[in-house]
Amino acid sequence: MKGVLETQEMHSPALEGNPLGDPARRALTVYLPPGYAAGTRRYPVVYFLNAYSGSGRTWTNFSPFSLSVPERLDALVAAGAIPPVIGVFPDGWTSMGGSQWVNSDAIGRYRDFLAKDVLGFVDRTYRTLPKALSRAVVGHSSGGYGALVMGRYHPDLFSHLSAQSPDAYFEYCYLPDLPKTASALLKAGGVEAWYTNFVQRSRETKARSEDFTIISALAMAAAYSPKKGEPLNLELPFDTQTGRLRPEVWNRWLVHDPVRFVPKFVDAFRKMKTVFIDCGTRDEFNLRWGVRMIAEDFKNGGVEVTHEEFEDGHMGVNYRFERSLAVIGQRLVLD
Repeated sequence: MKGVLETQEMHSPALEGNPLGDPARRALTVYLPPGYAAGTRRYPVVYFLNAYSGSGRTWTNFSPFSLSVPERLDALVAAGAIPPVIGVFPDGWTSMGGSQWVNSDAIGRYRDFLAKDVLGFVDRTYRTLPKALSRAVVGHSSGGYGALVMGRYHPDLFSHLSAQSPDAYFEYCYLPDLPKTASALLKAGGVEAWYTNFVQRSRETKARSEDFTIISALAMAAAYSPKKGEPLNLELPFDTQTGRLRPEVWNRWLVHDPVRFVPKFVDAFRKMKTVFIDCGTRDEFNLRWGVRMIAEDFKNGGVEVTHEEFEDGHMGVNYRFERSLAVIGQRLVLD
């Protein structure tokens, strides 16, 4: 017997009037375990946060010769490896490609979108166990970063988190892309000119391979250094003419680096019942090192953490959710 996937539509007050004009009405994909429709039982909930350039629907994409994450979740439940859970896949897509699941004056209030609007809708609509001990938040890459954001701000809502290959130690994962971004913006004539051309070209023909580096750098600036009145309401951490790093802006980014904020907010993470982090040894964005630093910070701060590495890169590692969900599933409160 298998679970089922259904799609709901929900309205998010947190996203009303967001600076990018992205919709406040969002699709919400939900996995319901076997037997849900026929019973009255309440279930723990796992929230899956999409990575940069993804959305809630990305999780259900066909995966040749492999399984999607909802299929892996269903198989774990069917095998008894984890208890029956409700799986929730919110839509975190933005016109910049993502939000890092933070509240930003350049993108919108995506932390509130999840913590207030999505949680509230799910608890009103489904037979959940509406308490932190029965909730987990998990994600990979920017979704893993978002899971750490939730642990930092909302240990009252989530008692379990898994951050898999999360963005961390910004000097290694972001800084190498800034010279490439500076070159592209200089050639295009500025942020707005590049972005307008990128959007038009992506819709009429296709994006170039190098575009991902540029748009993701702009998205990170929108998340970490928003500034109203600047082009796209974001402030760049480098001078667009010389490429010189602007320390006052770069330091605004570093405040958001888990390597910096985990030690400062370790009391919040100590409230968590499960903290799982992992990363591939060949991660192309150098995230292995930031994850190691976070693991050390957790241990030094008295946080019980499961830290693992595996022989792989950054992409195509959805199979690792089987491991993280198995760890979390043992600790979810079921009543």
